[in-house]
Amino acid sequence: MNTVGAKASRFLGEVATPLLYAVGAVALGMALPRFEAAFLPDLTAPMGTGPAIAILSAIASGMLPLTGLVFSLAFVMVQFSATAYSPRLVAWFAGSAMMSHSLGVFTATFLYAVAALAWVDRGGTGKVPLLTVWFAIALLLVSVVFFVLLVEKVTMLQISRVLAYAGDRGREVIERDYAPLGEGGPEVGGSAAELPAVRQVVLHRGGPAAIQKVDLPRLVALAEREGAVIAMAWAVGDTVVEGMPILRVHGEGRPIAEVRLRRLVRLGAERSFEQDPKYAIRILVDIAIKALSPAINDPTTAVQALDQVEDLLLRLGRVDLSAGRVRDARGSLRLVLPVPRWEDFLVLAFDEIRYCGASSIQVMRRMRALLQDLKGHVPPERRPALQRYLERVDSGIRRTFEDVDDRKDALEEDRQGLGLSRERREA
Repeated sequence: MNTVGAKASRFLGEVATPLLYAVGAVALGMALPRFEAAFLPDLTAPMGTGPAIAILSAIASGMLPLTGLVFSLAFVMVQFSATAYSPRLVAWFAGSAMMSHSLGVFTATFLYAVAALAWVDRGGTGKVPLLTVWFAIALLLVSVVFFVLLVEKVTMLQISRVLAYAGDRGREVIERDYAPLGEGGPEVGGSAAELPAVRQVVLHRGGPAAIQKVDLPRLVALAEREGAVIAMAWAVGDTVVEGMPILRVHGEGRPIAEVRLRRLVRLGAERSFEQDPKYAIRILVDIAIKALSPAINDPTTAVQALDQVEDLLLRLGRVDLSAGRVRDARGSLRLVLPVPRWEDFLVLAFDEIRYCGASSIQVMRRMRALLQDLKGHVPPERRPALQRYLERVDSGIRRTFEDVDDRKDALEEDRQGLGLSRERREA
């Protein structure tokens, strides 16, 4: 899918849900009273026309300002959180299904109540259609439920819950897409025979777009049917621009229809969590370095982010990271895609936080504890990279802190940053 098509699809997805609620409410407001009048003429509500009109008027007049107030407050909170944490959180909140359905239910309640008002005491009969009025009340109760759910969604913007959310998305990807590393054994699939000659190249058309997802099973099945090997030119999460290759088809035979290949690689304006554990770490690092900026100066938030980063690295350290070579049921290589190495994850997780938090004793103590703990829980072949980072952290501490006592404090290992050092804990 090209960039224009992706943007159009996203716009329709955001607009379609509230629009369907509105159309459904108007249609039901016209159809249900007519159904009652035709088939249930004697079924009337045990109330006068005055109270019924008052109830429906209150629902209609109250829902519209409530909708505006609730969503104004929600977006103010989103904007504040984007400024304080990461702008990528705006897409997570504003594009959520809860927001679309809440707006749809609030709008539907308002429109249905307005339509139902026309059928109270219609033609001077003095009748109040029972189902019509009670359905409006039912919509009001549903609106209250969605209001409570929306408030719960807004509370997700608390820093601890945002960090947990990003960590959970990363853990899902690791658990689903990576196989456990053999106990003490090397990673498999690291080397492979030279790929056959290229017979087809699919280029990107349109503006910059991020690779959000690759449909691995269907790409492997397509390559098997065509007797080919498909190689992704870029990893999930990378951004491609006009004219850059998206994938290459290797092997003899006729070209595969581009539309079949393009629909199996999803592009979008932003990265997604679905197949990209780096994105979860990216969000956590963004929050940490923003918290360490002089404008915010909140090292405790950076330490909380490092808690989640440590858990993700611990899980990555125990899985086979060579998931970029996929074979069919007969063992033939069918799909090749770039995947990050252990060192790539460490660079992403540590470099920016180490640089931005170099003058924070709290952050340095937490990073030293993190690195030492990881060294004790990952396979031996992955420990040298951690040791190199530990040496870089120690070197930075000695270079930054001129005071001997400050330097000594920063060189202690402390999982809370400024809580209980390992030396005191083990004493």
